[in-house]
Amino acid sequence: MQDVSLNEWEKKSADHAKQYKNFLQRADKNKVLKQLPTLHEEAFTKVDCLECAACCKNYSPRFKTPDIKRISKHLKQKESVFIDKYLDLDKEGDYVSKTAPCPFLGTDNYCSIYEQRPSDCHRFPYTDEDVLLKRPAITLKNATFCPAVYYVLEKLI
Repeated sequence: MQDVSLNEWEKKSADHAKQYKNFLQRADKNKVLKQLPTLHEEAFTKVDCLECAACCKNYSPRFKTPDIKRISKHLKQKESVFIDKYLDLDKEGDYVSKTAPCPFLGTDNYCSIYEQRPSDCHRFPYTDEDVLLKRPAITLKNATFCPAVYYVLEKLI
């Protein structure tokens, strides 16, 4: 496998978007799924989320019902108060953050509700699960702002 540099990764990711799309359409699912855990771990030895936090600064996870229950309890708020204060419904009918960056992201890029964060945040960037292949549009979008997704895709192609 090739060595992947994170220098100018955003430009390289944009340049390779078509290649990623073609790969995701034709990938051998079983072969890729076997590689993902190792590539995921490897990516996060090279990428420090606390230096980046682009996901938290620019996008919102879905806040599912269990997330809302857990986070509102942690914040000692009624679920309705939490929803009114922090969330909106998107066009798909999912609860998402009203603001970007995420209201729980600190200036140090730490999450103030990290242990209670939404499951989408916990799972992001999906580089160790089948979402990478099952939802190629999300993978391609994530590759534009997450260096870990870029790294994994580069290793796979």
